[in-house]
Amino acid sequence: MNYDPELAALLSQPWSNDACRGYVIAAMERCGFKPSDIEQVMVELYEVFDYTTLQEAEAYYERSPY
Repeated sequence: MNYDPELAALLSQPWSNDACRGYVIAAMERCGFKPSDIEQVMVELYEVFDYTTLQEAEAYYERSPY
């Protein structure tokens, strides 16, 4: 595998729950979700961040149909 400096720079960035929330909000807005639906997802996302490890979240994503 060849070294990719652009990919390495992306992978070295620290994890940010707020950045993740921003991605989710942006995606939901682009899909036309109502503000009340976005707010409901944000409330749930706070709880998921509190009780789910990064490894659990990754495994959940890998098992999902999305």
